Amino acid sequence: MLFQIKSYLQFLYLSKNEHAVHSPFVFNLLTKCFYDKDFKAEYEILKKYRNSFLQNKNTIEVKDFGAGSKVFKSNTRAINEIAKNAGISTKRAQLLFRITQYLKPSNILEIGTSLGLATSALSLGNPKASITTLEGCPNTLNQCQLQLRKFNINNINFINCEFSNYLSKQQTTNDKQQTFELIYFDGNHSKKATLEYFELLLPTRSNDTVWIFDDIHWSKEMEEAWEIIIKHPKVTVSIDTYQWGLVFFRYEQPKQHFVIRS
Repeated sequence: MLFQIKSYLQFLYLSKNEHAVHSPFVFNLLTKCFYDKDFKAEYEILKKYRNSFLQNKNTIEVKDFGAGSKVFKSNTRAINEIAKNAGISTKRAQLLFRITQYLKPSNILEIGTSLGLATSALSLGNPKASITTLEGCPNTLNQCQLQLRKFNINNINFINCEFSNYLSKQQTTNDKQQTFELIYFDGNHSKKATLEYFELLLPTRSNDTVWIFDDIHWSKEMEEAWEIIIKHPKVTVSIDTYQWGLVFFRYEQPKQHFVIRS
């Protein structure tokens, strides 16, 4: 807890808004997307999706392959508690929707489906996109599939797997590497796994790709992973919003890092 308090205070000290940004690309992203205050009809769908889970007190057995939970002490968990504590927040779901709507990625990869709170935001942001989502826990994934079906969200390819095994296999079996314009990383909050996924997925990037890393200040080792990622020579633009880290691979862009209040 003390680590996160210090980390957040440092973020507040360093963070700026759009007026301190001199990159036209990032300035437009902030003003037209991040800070867009207009109401979207899709927000109501996201709200209903979340509330349906918040009212569900049934329990499931969760298989956790990641860095563990700071909230749950048992793998038997109530669905409403998972939605409340482990799912993406309302504010972040709306921002993820806006990012997807603004950038219009055609191929999306999500690492860590959970109950699909982020998955639904990605799908609603671009219903024409092809979305592949990876989840290690079969019971959690089943709840997500049932829920998405109720909301008529059908552009999702569900993969129940251990993430590193699946990503490594894709690297060795694909003759032509698939490109993803957006990847949302929310599956294993450890330095080792995050850097492993980063390296495995580098061949899937394009000039228009954005990668969004969740919980970059979750722990000291996640901050270390984030620092390594933003210094990578292939990364040109990086944005730290405290909860999320965004990286872009735009060839024409000079290397810049921003700490932004979102």
